[in-house]
Amino acid sequence: MRYIVDHDLHIHSQLSLCSNDPAQTPEAILQYAKDNNLKTICLTDHMWDPAVPGASGWYAKQPFERTCEALPLPKSPDVNFLFGCETDQDMHCTVGVSPEVMEKLAFIIIPTTHMHMGGFTVRGDEGVEERAKLWCDRFDAVLDMDLPFHKIGIAHLTCSLIYRDHYIEVLNAIPDAEYHRLFAKAAKVGVGIELNFPSLNLNDETREPTLKPYRIAKEEGCKFYFGSDAHHPAELANAMKNFQNIVDLLGLEESDKIEFLK
Repeated sequence: MRYIVDHDLHIHSQLSLCSNDPAQTPEAILQYAKDNNLKTICLTDHMWDPAVPGASGWYAKQPFERTCEALPLPKSPDVNFLFGCETDQDMHCTVGVSPEVMEKLAFIIIPTTHMHMGGFTVRGDEGVEERAKLWCDRFDAVLDMDLPFHKIGIAHLTCSLIYRDHYIEVLNAIPDAEYHRLFAKAAKVGVGIELNFPSLNLNDETREPTLKPYRIAKEEGCKFYFGSDAHHPAELANAMKNFQNIVDLLGLEESDKIEFLK
């Protein structure tokens, strides 16, 4: 059975500093879910738990208390509106959520590819080969942690934040054997793999490097969820078309969906 896109587990509100859009409210996000017949959505504003040392200046302005300002979330009998977060992983691979706060969150997104934050997630002067190794090492580090993987997603593994204009070079520098090893490990621990890339804009240069990791992940038994990573209403407006195209590109079936959504 074809994968049914009935969710969006990565959405930001105006509380995320990279949104700061007064139109991006929980009410507007809920309406997006209703308009697109989504059964489950999750608010995942950026957050670094003050109980975990090492926040960057940007993350220090987004503690758990700020994230909680979105509560209570608006309700609908047809939509399960979950409260989660997108945290981060510093250059020492520390993840910015304490076990105590993890218990309070329905879903936690960890981006291992936020390599645009020089001085925080990476040094900032790394080239293609070093960033390819970091792609693997940072993902590996999360998979080795004692985490509630049943409610954790690994975000945008093929995003341009890896190395901006050179991110495709980084993806091409990662050996297939490493992709297979890491995704086999991810499947074993049961972490969700996020599908969040601009599939409608893929071209001859970007198509195969972008799709290959997810194809290998599927082959190794990983389970997937969709996330728009929307920060503004316009991004929500185009999300479903992108999601459906990804389903087609990867040939996804319902059996490829994370257990969290079943």
